[in-house]
Amino acid sequence: MSAAEAPAAQGGEPVRGPVRPSGLLDVLGVASVVLDTDGRIVLWSPQAEELFGYTAQEALGEFAARLMVHERHLELVGKLFADVMRTGQSWAGGFPVRHKDGSTRLVEFRNMRLLDDRGDVYALGLCADQSTVRRLEQDVALSERMVRQSPSGLAVLDPQLRFVSVNPALERINGLPAAEQVGRPLREVVPLLEADTLEAEARRVLQSGVPLIDRPVVGRTPADPEQDHTWSLSLYRLEDALGNVLGVAASLVDITEQHRASLEAEAARRRLAVIADASTRIGTTLELDRTARELAEVAVPELADVAAVDLLDAVVGGRRSALGPAEPAVIRALAVRPQDDSEAVRAADPPGAIARYEPDRLVTECVRSAEAVLVQQVKDEDLPRIARSARAAELLGRAGLHSYLAVPLIARGEVLGALDLKRTRNPAPFDEDDVVLARELAARAAVQIDNARWYQNARNTALTLQRSLLPSHPPVTTGLEVASRYQPAGATSEVGGDWFDVIPLEGGNTALVVGDVMGSGINAAATMGRLRTATTTLAALDLDPALLLEHLDKTTSALDHSIATCVYAVHDPYLRQCRIANAGHLPPARVRPGRPPELLDLPTGVPLGVGGIGFSTVTVDFEPGDELVFYTDGLVETRRHSLDERLDFLLSLLGDPGRPLEETCDLLLRTLHHPDNHDDVALLIARSQQLT
Repeated sequence: MSAAEAPAAQGGEPVRGPVRPSGLLDVLGVASVVLDTDGRIVLWSPQAEELFGYTAQEALGEFAARLMVHERHLELVGKLFADVMRTGQSWAGGFPVRHKDGSTRLVEFRNMRLLDDRGDVYALGLCADQSTVRRLEQDVALSERMVRQSPSGLAVLDPQLRFVSVNPALERINGLPAAEQVGRPLREVVPLLEADTLEAEARRVLQSGVPLIDRPVVGRTPADPEQDHTWSLSLYRLEDALGNVLGVAASLVDITEQHRASLEAEAARRRLAVIADASTRIGTTLELDRTARELAEVAVPELADVAAVDLLDAVVGGRRSALGPAEPAVIRALAVRPQDDSEAVRAADPPGAIARYEPDRLVTECVRSAEAVLVQQVKDEDLPRIARSARAAELLGRAGLHSYLAVPLIARGEVLGALDLKRTRNPAPFDEDDVVLARELAARAAVQIDNARWYQNARNTALTLQRSLLPSHPPVTTGLEVASRYQPAGATSEVGGDWFDVIPLEGGNTALVVGDVMGSGINAAATMGRLRTATTTLAALDLDPALLLEHLDKTTSALDHSIATCVYAVHDPYLRQCRIANAGHLPPARVRPGRPPELLDLPTGVPLGVGGIGFSTVTVDFEPGDELVFYTDGLVETRRHSLDERLDFLLSLLGDPGRPLEETCDLLLRTLHHPDNHDDVALLIARSQQLT
């Protein structure tokens, strides 16, 4: 720092005091020595004292050669001094010098002739320790070589953020020669980058001194204006030895390939996460519609903005379907999942709807060919082939559909339908990676959908059989009002074992039956049908209830070791009694006006099919207005409550004997049938009436 640049004290005088290192000469420790024409020392700088060890008092007036040069070099030094003084040409080079302590040091000299205003001639010697000079030369050479040959773009910007220097790598990155960058601000050189953000970051570094390290920057430069690149930018504040801010150093490394690889790796990770998510979320039940919804929910928003799951209608009905080249596809929509409410949702077929897609439609092509159909960039002319109707095509256009993908749902070699995917908000088109992911999702889900389809078909078959074996409407009987319900189980494997019956007998009597075949499924339903038929046949013989159960026990034993529980009661309207026998079943409840409801105290007996044990008949009063409630265990059993608690709850719901029987049936099913109990339920309520 010059005196003019030094801080001023009061009165404008420069501040006096020790000077800290502030530049290259201070780093080198350059000493100044002035000699007269005789070679005597007339000026001796403080740096010379430090370099040679002699104070000014010791050096001034002495012959420099005798003071600092060994005797063997005196002649050579004298000749060099004379040549400089005679010719005026400078001399530079290294020379061994004797230090005051007796050691020898190599000193780098630059000697030149001086002329003052009176014509007097002097010799000036600028001296520095040669090892320091060489080290600095090496540092400069290394820095220059590294800057010029570095593959990273390097630049220095002044405090106004104008380019001061640019290395060749940055010339290539920016696509401009250094001469066209130096002196220009950042935003003029690279206008396609985030100029405002980068300038703000650079100013922050200038002000705070905190460097910016490896900040990703995405954009384009004149070197490649058609492609985005990604760079890692670092900024450092430059200061001199006194802490004055000189500007900002910038380092720019092209990490486009690494960035792309990172994005691809992240995309692969997300795809694996989606597949893992699908494994846990799809197929949680064997309900067809729910399984389809689960697939659509996994696909949105990770893969698409709108996802639809469609099955061929023939497949839903359990039939195989192979489409010919000119054959339309009759499709049943099972699920639609949008990311948000848009026109694209209204263009989709609502769940449960059956639609006809012509042979030229893309979803028809997908299920016919069993191959994925991809339209990366949807044009206006593509919309009619994607949508079912002109109206739907218009809605898709308004929604901004720009990319479409359909993949077939294939299970066990059969095309079930298609997973239909659309992008409206996500700006990226579907690519081959998306096709792979969609196929993987479709493959996993198709097996679950196929299982649910067959499960549902089997359940429908079991229900059809079960309902066909039960009375659709209880017959009109003497002295009785009857209401009944059958609630099927929620799953195929649990359908089939429960039944009830109302059988008119001779003499105005009526047999009331409720039973439950152990096991479930179609076999249980078939066994139930056979037992119901046997019961009806035996009832016609007007047997005592206990004797009838004994015959029924033998019939059950012959049915492949089947076991069933049963309550059989015969109502006599004239005696106002019921004779009841129980084969291992839950006891009926009796409701009498003016009295609390009660469970009948009957010998429980053993289930039908056990064999070898007799049954007992109990006669109970059954006056007009009294009710008997017969039920199977599916009505009252749960996993979280004891049976006694549930039976008490049943009785608490029967406190109003005047309530219509149909309402009582609905109340009991609605209140008692617990969601976690997947057993079916048979319920029969009989009320005694006054004979007229």
